[in-house]
Amino acid sequence: MKKGMEAFRNNLYALKLLWRICPSRVIHIAVIRFLGYFEWLFYSAFFMRYVINALETEQEFSSIMMFLCITVTVFASVSLYNSYFNGKVVPITQIIVNKGLNKILFRKSRKVELACFEDSEFYNKYTLAMEQADQRLTDTVDVVCGVFFGVIATVVSFWLMYDVDKLSVLFVLFPVIGNFVFNSKLSKIEFERNKDLAPHNRKVAYVNRVMYLTDYAKEVRLTDAFALMKRHYKDAIHGMVEVTKKYTPKAVVYHWFRVMFTFTFIFEGLLIYGAYRTLVSHTMDLAQLAVITSMMVSSTWILIGFTESLMTCFKNGLFVNNLRNFLEYEEKLPEDYDGADPGDEIQCIEFRDVSFSYKDEQVIHHLSFEIRGGKTYALVGHNGAGKSTIIKLLLRLYDPTEGEIFLNGRNIKEYNLQKYRQLFATAFQDHQMFSLSVMENVLMRRGTQADEEQVVKALKLAGVYDKVMSLPKGLNTILTKEFAEDGAVLSGGEYQKIVVARAFVKKCPVKIFDEPSSALDPIAEYKLFDNILKSSQDKTMLFISHRLSSVQNADWVLMLEDGTVKEEGTHQMLMQKKGLYADMYEKQAENYLATSPGEMTEGIFAGAQSSCR
Repeated sequence: MKKGMEAFRNNLYALKLLWRICPSRVIHIAVIRFLGYFEWLFYSAFFMRYVINALETEQEFSSIMMFLCITVTVFASVSLYNSYFNGKVVPITQIIVNKGLNKILFRKSRKVELACFEDSEFYNKYTLAMEQADQRLTDTVDVVCGVFFGVIATVVSFWLMYDVDKLSVLFVLFPVIGNFVFNSKLSKIEFERNKDLAPHNRKVAYVNRVMYLTDYAKEVRLTDAFALMKRHYKDAIHGMVEVTKKYTPKAVVYHWFRVMFTFTFIFEGLLIYGAYRTLVSHTMDLAQLAVITSMMVSSTWILIGFTESLMTCFKNGLFVNNLRNFLEYEEKLPEDYDGADPGDEIQCIEFRDVSFSYKDEQVIHHLSFEIRGGKTYALVGHNGAGKSTIIKLLLRLYDPTEGEIFLNGRNIKEYNLQKYRQLFATAFQDHQMFSLSVMENVLMRRGTQADEEQVVKALKLAGVYDKVMSLPKGLNTILTKEFAEDGAVLSGGEYQKIVVARAFVKKCPVKIFDEPSSALDPIAEYKLFDNILKSSQDKTMLFISHRLSSVQNADWVLMLEDGTVKEEGTHQMLMQKKGLYADMYEKQAENYLATSPGEMTEGIFAGAQSSCR
C-alpha cells in the first residue's frame, strides 16, 4: 500500500512537471489516450448493435448509410489526428520538453554542491535522472493518462456488458485474474532475472566497449588482452544462459496461465455462453450476441492496456523517484547563495582551527594559518597531505566540518558566493578541456576581439603560444575531436599550459596554481614558474607543488602532512630547521642530480634555485 501511494505521488509529480514544461503535450497525450479507448467502446457497444438492429428491423438503407458515413468520417478524423500527433506534435513538443527539462536539470546540477558529485549514491541517482529524461518523462505521463482513461473505459465496458447480460460480467473476471495475478508474478520473475543478469550484462558491455574504443586499440593489438577479454565474454554469456535457465520453467507456467485466463477462457467461454442463450434457450437476440462478443474483445484489450499502463507506472516509479529526489534536493551550499559583497581587495585570508571530513574520514585536522594580501604562498607535502582539499575549502567548494575561514576579518560564509569566487583565478591539476576554441578554453566564456590581446599574452606566459599558432585556425582552433573532425588533440603538458593561461588571463586579486607543472619536463617547469612569479608580483598567489625546487621564492611555505601544517616559514628557515621540508628537498635534489645526463639536470636544478633567489 505504501509503495502504491509512493508510486502514485511520483507519477503525479511527473504529470505536474511535464505540464509546467509543455502543457500542450499533456493535453495531446490525454486526447490520444481518450480517443483510443473511445474507438474500442464505440465500435463494440454502439456500432455493432445499431447495424444489426437496423438490419433486423429493416430500416431504410439511406439512414443506415448515413450512420456509416458519419462513423467513417469520425474515425477518419481520429486517424488524421493520430497522424498529426505522431508526425508533427511529437517531434516539435519533444524538442520543447528536451529543452525545458534539461534546462531545469542543468540549473539544478549547477546549484548542488561539489560533494554531491563525489557521493557515488547521489551521483548514480543523478545520472539515472538525466538518462533519456525527456523521453522517459513523456512516456510516464502517457501511461498515467492510460491508467486514468483505462479505469473509466473498464468501468464503462463492464456496465455495458452488465446492461446487455448480467451474467456476462462474470467472464471478465478471467482477464482480471490473468493480468493482475499471473502477469504480476511474471513481472516479479522478470525483475529477479534482470537483477541476476545485471553483473553479466555489465561484463558483456565492458568487453564490447573495450573492443571498439580507440583508447584500448593499441594495447589490444600489442598484447594478449583480446584473449583475456574473450574469456571474460564467454564466462558472461555462460552466466546469462544459466540465469535464463533458472527462471524459464516458472516463467513458462505463469505465461501459460496468463494466456489462458486473459484470452482463452473469456473468448471461448463467452462465445459458448452466448451461443447457448441465442440458439438453445432463445433468451438472447442476435444484436445482443454481437454486442456481447464484440464487448468481450474490447473489454479484454482495454483490461490488458490498463494493466500494462498500471504496471509501467510502478516500473517508472524508480526513474521518477530519482528525478524527483534530485530536483527536490535542498543544497547545503547553493551556488546562488547571496550575501555581502567582498569587494576586490585582499588584506588577509585566515584558516582558524579548520577541520574537514569526507565520508566520515577526517582529512583536514585543526588547520590554522594566515595568508597576507600581495604575498606568495606555497603549499607543499606528499600526496594525500590535504593540499588540494585546502584549495577547495578556500574556494567554498566545500565548507569546513569544524572551524572557520575568514576573508578580511569576515567569515567567507557571509559573502555572496559567486562574487566571492570571482576573487580567485585557479589552475587545477585535474583540469578539463572543453570542445571549444582555444580562446574560449582560455577565457572560459565567449571571447571578443578586445580579448585576443590578453589571451595571446596569457598563452605566451604559459609557454604554449607557438604551439597554438601552429594549429590550422590558431586561437579559433577547436580543442578535442568531440564535435569537430579538424579539432586539435594536444599533449598533456600542452593542455596543462592552456589551463595555466586561464589563470593568467583572469583579472582578479588571487591566483591559485594547483600542481601547474605536473605534466611538464624540468626545463618547461622552470620557465613556467619563472613566468608565474613575474606575472603575480602585485597579486596574492597560492600554489601547490610537490617539486620543492619551484617554491623557494615563495614568501612563505606551508609544509603539510596528514591534513595539518607541520612546518612553516621561508625556504631558508625551513632548510635550517632540518625537518620534514629539508629532508624532502634534499631527497628530491638527489634524484635530480642522479638523473642522466647529470650535468644538464644539475644545471636546471641550480638554475631554478638561483632564479628564485
